[in-house]
Amino acid sequence: MTARERQGPLDGLRVIDMSGMISGAFATTMLGDFGADVVMVEHPKVGDPIREWPRKTEDGESLAWKSLGRNKRCITLDLGADRGRDLALDLVEDADVVFENFRPGTMERWGLGPEDVHEVNERAIMVRLSGYGQTGPKSEKPGFGTVAEGISGWAHANGFPDSEPLLPPISLADLTAAQFALQSTLMAVFERDVGRGGSGEGQVIDVSLTEPLWRLFFGEVEAYDRMGHTHERTGNRHPNTAPRNIYETADGYMTMSASNQKIFERVAEAIGKPELVDDPRFADNSTRVEHVEALDAEIEAWTRERTTEAAIDVLESHDAIVGPVYDMADIFADEQFQARDSFVEVDDPDVGPIRTFAPVPKFSRTPGAVEFLGPQHGEHNVEVYGSELGLSAAEIATLEADEVI
Repeated sequence: MTARERQGPLDGLRVIDMSGMISGAFATTMLGDFGADVVMVEHPKVGDPIREWPRKTEDGESLAWKSLGRNKRCITLDLGADRGRDLALDLVEDADVVFENFRPGTMERWGLGPEDVHEVNERAIMVRLSGYGQTGPKSEKPGFGTVAEGISGWAHANGFPDSEPLLPPISLADLTAAQFALQSTLMAVFERDVGRGGSGEGQVIDVSLTEPLWRLFFGEVEAYDRMGHTHERTGNRHPNTAPRNIYETADGYMTMSASNQKIFERVAEAIGKPELVDDPRFADNSTRVEHVEALDAEIEAWTRERTTEAAIDVLESHDAIVGPVYDMADIFADEQFQARDSFVEVDDPDVGPIRTFAPVPKFSRTPGAVEFLGPQHGEHNVEVYGSELGLSAAEIATLEADEVI
């Protein structure tokens, strides 16, 4: 059994996705966008919870699922049943990568742990996502991204100085863990197949929801260890650069970053206050960070007298780095997103023609593609179990009757 042919640089990579919700699913969505053959396993009775997430169409189809489930073939399988375990190992036997995100110990209890996987396929790369990782005193605790955003230091550092810690409006911990899972998967594939001739062996990748977010605080671990420094909330300002903020305009808001000395000098000229350059409070980035409130007050006094468009025009004419604050409607209307074909329209059998993200990033020679959006629960059972695993129609019917698939 080989991976079905697809478009993209990962054509030929076969992925069995036994994860649910967001972290593993987003990683395998990215793999699928760029050509991997992703077979997603869901429980026969209860599909992935994302299938029930809003926003839903008038016919009850979750658009979150349509996005997260795209380019994946969906099958059902009770991994906890003996026959389900056997079928799962049949799927794994020819896989390059296996994803799972159950509570640590669950796959071992089902007879689907790393030793079981590598017994049937020593080349398989097993990617394991969990709240706290596979080891440590908290490893067996359940974990969601919300908790990870709290204990990673992210919520503590996010928000304004006079406000409570602030959680993100998206599933940031899950999506960040997905990126680390994605890149580590490709590292492992490289080591197995290419690096120093290729080891030919699979391995286990252990990704927690907490550590990837924590890893983004570069310099902060070292600063605490050496100086006892803790990253506190600074709102839209950056603790290490100035000016950098969201500035109010006459009709909305704009963003600007000008920590580089030359750029700051151009901003001062643009807002008609060249004397700021000679002010000792703003002499360099370090002093500007120290006196950021006074500096931002000077800038915002100027932006508030102009519309967002007018302020940006003036600043850009001086080669400053600025931009508007967009909502989704603005993004859809923006000429840059349109020129880069950032949207692709897919004719989905459940919701009709609909635009979705084009694969990100762009490849010059082997671009990714969106073949279809999230399928129905068990839509590819016959294709995978019949055409690929060789089960007869009668065998498939029996498995359905026994609620194994």
